[in-house]
Parts: sequence; C-alpha cells; structure tokens
Amino acid sequence: MLEVESRESSGLEDDMSVEVREVRANGLSIKTSEVEAKLDEGNILEAESSLREGLSLNFEEARALLGRLEYQRGNLESALRVFDGIDLQAAIQRLQPSLTEKPSASRRGRSRGESVHTTSQHAASLVLEAIYLKAKSLQKLSRANDAAQECASVLDAVERIFHNGIPDVLVDHKLQETVSKAVELLPELWKQAGCYQEAMSAYRRALLSQWNLDNECCARIQKAFAIFLLYSGVEAGPPSLAFQIDGSYVPRNNLEEAILLLMILLRKCYLALCYSAAGQNKVALNLLRKFLHKHERPDEPHVLLLAARICSEDSLFASEGVEYAQRAIANAQGVNEHLKGVGLRMLGLCLGKQAKIASSDVERSHLQSEALKSLVGARAFERENPDLIFELGVQYAEHRNSNAALRYAKWFIDATGGSILKGWRLLALVLSAQQRYSEAEVVTDAALDETAKWEQGPLLRLKAKLKISQSLPMDAVETYRFLLALVQAQRKYFGPLRSSASQIEDDKVNEYEVWQGLANLYSSLSHWRDAEICLEKTRALQQYSAAALHTEGLMYEGQGQIKEALAAYNNSLLLEESYVPSKVLIGALLWKMSPKALPVARSFLSDALRLEPTNRVAWYYLGMIHKDDGRLVDASDCFQAASMLEESHPLESFSSIL
Repeated sequence: MLEVESRESSGLEDDMSVEVREVRANGLSIKTSEVEAKLDEGNILEAESSLREGLSLNFEEARALLGRLEYQRGNLESALRVFDGIDLQAAIQRLQPSLTEKPSASRRGRSRGESVHTTSQHAASLVLEAIYLKAKSLQKLSRANDAAQECASVLDAVERIFHNGIPDVLVDHKLQETVSKAVELLPELWKQAGCYQEAMSAYRRALLSQWNLDNECCARIQKAFAIFLLYSGVEAGPPSLAFQIDGSYVPRNNLEEAILLLMILLRKCYLALCYSAAGQNKVALNLLRKFLHKHERPDEPHVLLLAARICSEDSLFASEGVEYAQRAIANAQGVNEHLKGVGLRMLGLCLGKQAKIASSDVERSHLQSEALKSLVGARAFERENPDLIFELGVQYAEHRNSNAALRYAKWFIDATGGSILKGWRLLALVLSAQQRYSEAEVVTDAALDETAKWEQGPLLRLKAKLKISQSLPMDAVETYRFLLALVQAQRKYFGPLRSSASQIEDDKVNEYEVWQGLANLYSSLSHWRDAEICLEKTRALQQYSAAALHTEGLMYEGQGQIKEALAAYNNSLLLEESYVPSKVLIGALLWKMSPKALPVARSFLSDALRLEPTNRVAWYYLGMIHKDDGRLVDASDCFQAASMLEESHPLESFSSIL
C-alpha cells in the first residue's frame, strides 16, 4: 500500500519534489536527487524505471512526473522529449471507466470505491497536467501552433471523461486547476499562432462549456474575449448553432458580443450603477453589499470603490465607506495597482464626510486631517485628475486654507477649460470667503457667459447673495426677478404637468429656492407684505418646509412678536430636527428673554455647533452666554472663533458644491 508523507496534508499533488522526495513504498525511499542525477546523465529510461518501481506508477504517470521535473528545472527541450513518450489517448481510455463511475455507497464498499475513484482522478490529473506543461513548453519555444493543438487535446480529453461537464464536487483539486489553466491558455495560443477564428471558437468554448471555472478565471476570459472582439480587427460572426440556446439573444457582430460580455461581467455592478445614477443609493449599496459578501467576491477592488463612492455621499454611511476604501487600497495590487489612487481618493471623501458628524472637536479635526492626507496621497497617483483637484480645493476651503483652495480652484478651471459649473462656483465662494465680493461677482459673470441657460440657476442665486453682501439689495431683487423669468421659461419649455415635488427635485432652476431667497431678502428689508407673498409661493410648492418656517420666524421676530417667532422656530425643528439656523435663533432668543433660560440656550447653541462647527453666529451667541455666566475665558474663545469664521465665511457652504 502506497504511503505518502507530506509537509502539508493537502499538498500531495501540488509539487513534484513533494511527491518524490517524501514517498516511501515497501520501505524503499526515493530521493529527488537520485532521479535528477539520472536525468542529468541523459538516462531518461533509468529515471523512469526508478519512479515506476519505487512508486508503483504506470508508464504515463512516471513520464508525467519526470517531465514536470524537467519543466520546473527549465530544461524545456528535455521536458518535451519526456512528454512525447506519453500516449494521452491510451491513458484516458484506461482511466475513463474508473473516473466516470460513482463510488459505491455501501458501507463496506465505500472506502475502497472512493479510494479507487480518488486514485484515478489523481492519475488523470498527472497525465493531463503533463500535456498542459507540454503545451507551455512549446509556447516558450515559440511553437504556438503545436502548443495550441496540445492544449486543445487536454480539453478534448476532459470532455470525453466528463460527458456532462465537470461536477462541482468530488473533483481532484489539481485536475480542476489544470483544466482551468488550459481553458484560459488555449485562445491565447491560437492568437499567438495567428489563427484568429480558432481563437474565437476557443473563447466561446471556454465560456459556454461546463468547465466548473471559478469567478475570477471566468471574468479574466470574458474580459480578454471582449478586448479581442473590439480590437483584433477580425469579424467574428454569430456563434455556431452548437453554441446557441433556444430563445437566447444572439449577437450579430463583434461590438454586440463585446457589449454582452461586458454586461455579463459587470452585471451586479451594472445594476448598482443604474440605481446609483437614478438616485437610489441605498438600493445600489445593498446590491454591492451582497456582491461583497464573504462567500461572493469580498475583495473585488472595482466593487469596493463603487461602494465607497456611494457611501461618500451620505454621512450616515461614511464609516462603512472608509472600510470599503481601505480594503480597496489593500487589494489594489498587480494589474489593479493603478486603482490605489482612486482608493485613496474615496478614502479621503469618506473621511471628510465622517468628520461632519464627529462627536467631538478633537475627532473632527483628526478626521479632517486624515481626509486631506488621503487626498494629497491620491494626487501622487492621479496628478492630472480634475475631479481630485476639485475635491482637494473643497477640502482646503473647508479647512479655511483659502489660498490653497483658490489655487486648486484655478487649476480645476484650467484643467477643464472652464466648461464645468462647479469649478466657477468654488472659485467664487473662495473669493467670497476672503471678502473679495466684487471679484467673486466678476467670476460669477464670467461663469454665466460659459454656462447654458438651464444651468445658470446656482450662479444667479450666488450673484444675488453677492449683491446683498455689497449692500445692493435692489440689485439682488432684480437678479431674483431674472431667476423667476428663467423659471417661467423653463416651465413653458418642459411643460406644466409635473408635480411640485418632482419639479423641486428635477428643475435646473429651482423655483422653491428662488421664492425662499426672495422671502429672506424682503424680510431683512422689513418688507413684510412682500415677504409673506413670497412665503405663500414657497408653501404652494412645498407645504411643509423647515426653511419656510424659519423665515416665518424671522418675520415674527422682526416685528417684535417673540413668542410667535419662537413657535415658528420650534415648528421648523419638528419638521427637520437637525435644522441648524433655527437651533441658533432659538438659543439667541432664549438668551435675550431671561437669565434663567441660559442653560437651555447654551444647549441649543452647543447642539448647533455639533452639527455645524463653522457657524459663526452660534459661536457669537455662545460667547455672550458665557460672558453673562462669568466664564470670561470661554467667552473670549467663542468670540475669537466667531471673528475668525466671520473673516473666512463663504456665502454658501462649500460642501453644497459637491
């Protein structure tokens, strides 16, 4: 009985040196060095005889082991001479009955039946691997045509052994590995031989036959076939009738077949991309989570990056996105190493989003620093990526490093030729944060000249705010009137049949925001009647709105109706619990109303700063509360923060551009 001692229990067939070095049969120890010495002397027959006697192997098995040893040693010509002595057809005919028979299920016969079945598969894997290595040797010796024929003979033999395809259980690991390698190699050999129609057939055979390929091998073949179809210059024609399935779609040309392959290859990512593009990020993320399950493909870099990208758009999923991005970076190796820069970029975006909901200033500062560090690291890989340049500009702007933000905003505009709206908006907002309002208006006007009519809404809204900042309220009103004219033109062009909700979501020029902006402007001018008319317009478009209730509170407060103002602010928080402007003004009103209300006022302002740490008004009123409580050092710190933020406060949030 043959006894095998291996360093690894599963490594019996993994390496020739293991099989030969540590095999004992009838007390005789066979050493690799003895076999190698005989091969070095050119005594192939003696080396073969030693293996057959020492290991109880037949002729083909002994030759397979010797040939593998010569191949591993780099002696390709010698390996071919050894492999040439193997009669593949005879070996397969001899092994086929024991391979296709199912092991006996009886208790007494099971052990022997399974042993014979396993031994037969192991023997078959030795012989088939020998022919595969023969094909590899011929390939390395630039005999691609001969190599392809030998490789095809391996697959022909497997099809004769397994009539109904390779089963996914009880298959020798080495046998499956050899089959997978041969399936992937054959079309490449035909291409190297210049036989392109044979390569087409080999690709289709690889993908349509039952080879029990794993996901990664199948994906590599699909990708290689798609590239071949697109760039080979050879028209494939439709698959033969043998490969066609009734009722299935049959591509008519190379392009259709390549598209079909890529859609199949990316089917789960493609579904997720569609949902993401439709704004259904949660559905897309759930699909990707299934795809990244530990039993599927948990380390696929492209899918990890897509999941991280979706998570980067929502603070609630940002920490999950950080994990995906880190895994993508760790798996960006080999052919995927170019994705490391994308991974660092996604990591930076997710960390930046996570910082917005940090529970403490220390954690927030740390996350922001790590976000900036990741984005800077990504630039080493993607120096000319305009999106990365833009994201770095936003990150620097949120760090209040306005000079760096200004530089990156200009780089982005140069890189894109001024054709992308968000670059102009970033530049104008950075200038507004530097209190350079007239220059910001010049930039806005330049952007308007470069922007299509339906895309001008955000720029015109910003221009109106710039007019207000320059104490030109009537010019701001005129800009809002121009925006309303654009809304009317938009409604006429696209039709009036959409619901108000879809209009607010889809319109390029947002009518709700226009009326809301006008209501705030008229309220600041104490034009209460005009402000009320504008608010009525906003309620018609969106019945329940925290922003509208906040504006209503401003109107009440401006007219001295403090209780009504407080009620309006509270109502806005009932609609939107995290609406910061109302939290700030509730805190301010409570501070003004009574010293007894200071603890509650402090709570509202602290909560507002937790949500929006750059809110200068909240810092100011918190400083006033500390001052009234006698905490002068804390008050000084708050006033200093408010002053610094006032000097670098943009007219709109930088994150609103993303």
